Amino acid sequence: MGTPAPNATPPAVPLLSVLGETIAAARAAGRNDLVGRLEVAADRVRDPRRRIVIAGQLDQGKSRFVNALLNLEICPVGDDVTTTITTLLAYGPEPKAELVLTGPGGDSGGPETRVLVPINEIGTITARSPMAQGRRILRLEIQVPNALLADGIVLVDTPGVGGHGSSYAAGVLSMVPAADAVLVLSDASTELTEPELAFLRQVRELCPTVALLVTKTDLYPHWRQVREADQRHLDKAGLDVPMIAVSSLLRSHALRLQDQQLGLESGFGVLYQFLRDQVVARDQLATRAAVARDIRSAAEHLALALGSELVAVRDPERGAAAVRELRAARTSAEELHRRTAAWQTTLADGITDLAGDVDHDLRERLRGIARTTEEWIDDHDPGRHWDSIAEYLTGTIDTAVGDNLLWTHSRALQLAQRVAEHFTEVGTADLPDVRSDAAVEGRHVGAGTLADLEPDIGFGSKLLVGMRGSYGGVLMVGLASTFAGLALLNPISLGAGLVVGGKAFRDDKQARLAKRRNEAKVAVRRFVDDVAFQTGKESKDRLHRIHRALRDHYAGVAERSLRSIDDSLRAAQEAATMANARRAERGSVLERQLHVVAELGRYADAMQAALPSATAGTVAS
Repeated sequence: MGTPAPNATPPAVPLLSVLGETIAAARAAGRNDLVGRLEVAADRVRDPRRRIVIAGQLDQGKSRFVNALLNLEICPVGDDVTTTITTLLAYGPEPKAELVLTGPGGDSGGPETRVLVPINEIGTITARSPMAQGRRILRLEIQVPNALLADGIVLVDTPGVGGHGSSYAAGVLSMVPAADAVLVLSDASTELTEPELAFLRQVRELCPTVALLVTKTDLYPHWRQVREADQRHLDKAGLDVPMIAVSSLLRSHALRLQDQQLGLESGFGVLYQFLRDQVVARDQLATRAAVARDIRSAAEHLALALGSELVAVRDPERGAAAVRELRAARTSAEELHRRTAAWQTTLADGITDLAGDVDHDLRERLRGIARTTEEWIDDHDPGRHWDSIAEYLTGTIDTAVGDNLLWTHSRALQLAQRVAEHFTEVGTADLPDVRSDAAVEGRHVGAGTLADLEPDIGFGSKLLVGMRGSYGGVLMVGLASTFAGLALLNPISLGAGLVVGGKAFRDDKQARLAKRRNEAKVAVRRFVDDVAFQTGKESKDRLHRIHRALRDHYAGVAERSLRSIDDSLRAAQEAATMANARRAERGSVLERQLHVVAELGRYADAMQAALPSATAGTVAS
């Protein structure tokens, strides 16, 4: 490819070719720091992975939907809960499955361990599988040869959220920020519930590309009424989320029978259109915007050194003035570099404050839930409603942890903007990516198990308690009545036995109820404490990753700025002392290089101008 013409439209030239020329120019200038940054951009263009998270409550048909989408029987389906660990499906030339486990020490932040899994045994994998070797399973990775996956799509099949004993919602939400799109499934049997709306709201705040899929339309003739009701719920909640009705069963039949009409009725055509327009096209725009910024930044850094040297070569007097200006600029850059402690202090203090605020916010939410649950237990018999209490705790704690995650994400973006204000002297600094990498690791955030209560005593035991209490009443009153010439067993003694036995039964019942309430409160506190402990660890790990991302990003901004001025000053000084015989030759070389760099800069400007304004403004965050 030749150098792009100034007026060439951006789509006319492949991005990789332009990046190749920019990398070559940076390498010729000895700017390995720019080369590394541009090569990362080239890798993104070369291998555009688009991660789509499939989420929803229990038994909504997520695994069957994934199978229908890929036209493969790869994910286990059934009437019981089948997906208990995060499953990542990507392209591979041959079918392959691996369990990704925590390191030998059980630390999720350490090196991972991978265990090969036979493809035909995928359906038997659970959190307590012997293949896990006693370690925690992070995810199951499956590679299969599939046309959709070969296009760069990566599907993440998540465990169902909500329901008794399920606490996966927070873990699923931790994957959402790094996802390119999230498909939330809700079957057509009933309207959207309050927990589903709360989950949708959290997902929508973390990922801009979300769709609600109404599944199993083939099983429920009233699915259109349910879809209309769901739309009313979305409008009332203020959720601008597209809704698509699909049937995985019809899709499978259509592919097997090659029936185009069944394919249309399955709704997958509308889904593919959504993926093309909202996922693929959006990702392409984001990639072009990011590449345009990288090319423009590299062109500016290279033009500074080349332009300074060219001025010094052509006109030594102007070169001397340029050297003075560069020395002043270098002094300013060194001052900025010395003041790196300022932005690092802002970053360190911000992370410390954020860690404390996140922990306090989480504990306050959990304490409120525990307090409400204990107050409810004081007014009811927990033994009769233990399953309802467990479901309430699971749902509310998942929502609380999800809201805490949303708040952390928002505060991290605010911190990145505060740190960026320290770099206004060197131009606008792009915001780094502060998204969590939990989507890669499939972590189960806030895991905990609510212990079961001991069952109440049976009818026979209750009868014995009453009889034991009545025995004392009969004996006491019966002996006293013998002085009046009555028998030991008489109506008075029997009545006294009933009264005393009834009181003993009621006292024992109250004592057993008080014991169950105390046991229930202890179980609730232990459950909440387990969730707080595990979630607190995940929050600290997330903040450490955010801290490293911000530190490395802004350290690179400061170093590149100082490096550019240093190179410019050195080149101008060398040009000022250059022999006259070499000036013309060196000037021609610099003019050619500067021409290439200027064309690259104009190309980057044309790319950014061609992008939609909304995309250009949101990609950086």
